[in-house]
Amino acid sequence: MTEQLKEIELKAKEELSHAADLKSLDDIRVRFLGKKGEITAILKQMGKLSPEERPVIGQLANKVRTDIEQAVTSAQSAIKSKAAAKKLESERLDVTLPGKAPKLGNAHPLNATLAEVEEVFLGMGFDIVEGPEVETDHYCFEALNMPKHHPARDTQDTFYINENVLLRTQTSSVQIRTMEKMKPPIRIISPGRVYRSDAVDATHSPLFHQIEGLVIDKGITMADLKGTLEMLLKRLYGEDTQLRFRPHHFPYTEPSAEVDLMCFNCHGKGCSMCKQEGYVELLGSGMVHPKVLEGCGIDPEVYSGFAFGIGLERITMGRYNINDMRLLYENDMRFLEQF
Repeated sequence: MTEQLKEIELKAKEELSHAADLKSLDDIRVRFLGKKGEITAILKQMGKLSPEERPVIGQLANKVRTDIEQAVTSAQSAIKSKAAAKKLESERLDVTLPGKAPKLGNAHPLNATLAEVEEVFLGMGFDIVEGPEVETDHYCFEALNMPKHHPARDTQDTFYINENVLLRTQTSSVQIRTMEKMKPPIRIISPGRVYRSDAVDATHSPLFHQIEGLVIDKGITMADLKGTLEMLLKRLYGEDTQLRFRPHHFPYTEPSAEVDLMCFNCHGKGCSMCKQEGYVELLGSGMVHPKVLEGCGIDPEVYSGFAFGIGLERITMGRYNINDMRLLYENDMRFLEQF
């Protein structure tokens, strides 16, 4: 029986030395040390031994069990260490390699153009103000000298929520809110989203962006308006930019003018984009109507001012030579990655 125990110990240690993984190791442990293992089978035969042999064999069996358990523990540590080293090797990072620069996006053309416009006006001493997109009839129409029967109130042109609440059709409503809160001199621009029931085409969209400008002070004339707009557009498009002022009518300005920019697609020759006119309608402008000033508590006998509303999409299209407004909203990465 002594020889059997020694043979079991040698056999167990031999198999443990070749165990490739923890599962194999556990199988060996169970086969030699388990309840039905080989050492247990030896111990069950101790009843056949003489009283003198039993303590000797018992002590030897316990020693063999202890030695095998220690061998199992050592083998487990070796397998775990080997697995950890293999994992570290596979995940090794060479810190001497150059880093990979993260891919950075660019500003959307609309945001880039707006930033340029704001920079120009901030340089001229203007403030930037904002107002609500969901507006009341009073601020969007009545306070701007547009009576109930005015065509701009037509539900075909305006998105009404109810009789008194609507999605603003222009950022001119911010002018009124500003004049009610501030006293002259006033110099502001107000960029923001506006909504109109327009059919989608190359130059129109039901949602677009407008930049409203307002100046109120003593002695403001149409020449100030013209000079301000020329400075802006020449900064954006270059010193050779050509503008065209056309007499027009707006209820909230008097006199009024529409300002056209020479078509950036055909350079005045006439094309489908400018409808063969050579110029593209860019903005509406004029001197603030005395009734609008009075409604905001400003004396038109003392103060005068000009206002304008310019479409951000159209100046962006001219800035980047884009011939279809829809490209600005389609989120086509092939288009956006060019900027």
